[in-house]
Amino acid sequence: MGSIALPVEFLKEFEAGLNPRFPERSAIPARVLGYGEIGTTLEIAGHDGLACKRFPMFYSEEEAINYQALHDAYIKILREAGLNVAQSETVRLEHGGRWIVYIFQEKFPAESIGHRAIHILAPGETRRLVAQVVAELRKIFTFNRLHRGEREVGIDGQISNWAIVGFDARSGLGPEVKLVYFDTSTPLMRLGGREQLDPELFLRSAPSFLVWLIRWLFLPDVMTRYYDFRQVAMDLLANFYKEQRPDLIPVVLEVVNEMIVEEGLRPLSLEEVRGYYRQDAWIWRTYLAFRKVDRALHHITGRPYPYILPGVIKR
Repeated sequence: MGSIALPVEFLKEFEAGLNPRFPERSAIPARVLGYGEIGTTLEIAGHDGLACKRFPMFYSEEEAINYQALHDAYIKILREAGLNVAQSETVRLEHGGRWIVYIFQEKFPAESIGHRAIHILAPGETRRLVAQVVAELRKIFTFNRLHRGEREVGIDGQISNWAIVGFDARSGLGPEVKLVYFDTSTPLMRLGGREQLDPELFLRSAPSFLVWLIRWLFLPDVMTRYYDFRQVAMDLLANFYKEQRPDLIPVVLEVVNEMIVEEGLRPLSLEEVRGYYRQDAWIWRTYLAFRKVDRALHHITGRPYPYILPGVIKR
């Protein structure tokens, strides 16, 4: 399979004309496909078949190189654990005094992405989809158990991080559900029990006046929750609130509980999932509001703001 990455010179031209506030108005227009806490996924004009994930938080080339190497190692372990992982390539470049890393992946059909599919599928098929997602996640935590203290990986199992291979919205899932995982941009990996991803990278996009608070209150949880099967399953279920399908949670809760109980973990309850989501939604809503204040302060003081922020997120 050939390279899918865009050339560095093209990306430098794109960055030079990028309008982070309105990417579609950039010199080379781009459409936002998705937002993350530290990066944004774009579709750049003329390259409609690619999802281009942009991460502008590196202060040196060494940091960018280390991230690229960790990203590649993370994918390798995910595949070793048994996951079908999207082909990904990284490119780094310097712009405006900082280093930016792009992750390039195939752009999957919109309706094949999990959070879109749950608005198309019948409840019974959604249950099958979630059962397959949890089965894939289970492979990761089985791998971690077998390699504890040696090599372990964290994973964000939200429904929006999976694409259904060969999905046809008209005919549904078909007899076998095959998934591909594509959220590789937060390569959480422990070697010898030590986290390899620099947690300070999560703080680069935070307003400077909040860094100390986030480091104290939230960073430890972010760096550990994705190594916990029960927490990852909770996050998967709670994500149905954000995707405006809370009606499906009772439908899929039973199949999720079956699998986590088989791992010797406590079953989840609707009340627990609801409480988890309310707290998580409040945290990220507040965090986004402060980031927009920070963006405004950058504008007032004439400093460039390199991050692309979403508008109002319906939760």
